[in-house]
Amino acid sequence: MPVHLLKIAVGIESLEHFRERMKVRRKAGKTFTHYTRHMPKRAAEVLDGGSLYWIVKGAIAVRCPIVRLEEAVLENKGPHCGIVMKTQLIPVLPLPRRPHQGWRYLEAEDAPPDVADAGKGAADLPPKLLAELRDLGLL
Repeated sequence: MPVHLLKIAVGIESLEHFRERMKVRRKAGKTFTHYTRHMPKRAAEVLDGGSLYWIVKGAIAVRCPIVRLEEAVLENKGPHCGIVMKTQLIPVLPLPRRPHQGWRYLEAEDAPPDVADAGKGAADLPPKLLAELRDLGLL
C-alpha cells in the first residue's frame, strides 16, 4: 500500500493557476523536481505508487505521481531531497486541510479520490461545487 506526501502549493491561487504554471514545466520535460530539506524515512512506501498531493487555498486539490526521490546538494543550502514527479496534474475531490510547514505523510486511506473516479460529469464541475457536494455526502 503506497503512502503519499502532502504539501502546500505556495503562491498558487487556484487549480487553473496551477495548470498554467505546469504548462511551463511540461515544455521543459516529462517530469519536474520539487526540492525539500528532508528525505522521507518511508521512501520505499512513497515509491510504491505514491503521489504528492498539493494543498491549494486551504484544500487538497490535485496530485502528481512521484517517479523517484533523489539526494541533491543545492548551492548555499546544503543537502536536500529532490521529489521527482510527472508533470501530470490529477484533480482530486477537494478536502479541507490546515496549513503546515514542509511536507507530511498522507496515508492511502486518507487521500481524497480522483475527480475522474467521482462519477460522470464530475470533472466538469468547479472545485467549490465539488467540495460542497462532497460535504453533503453526494460524492
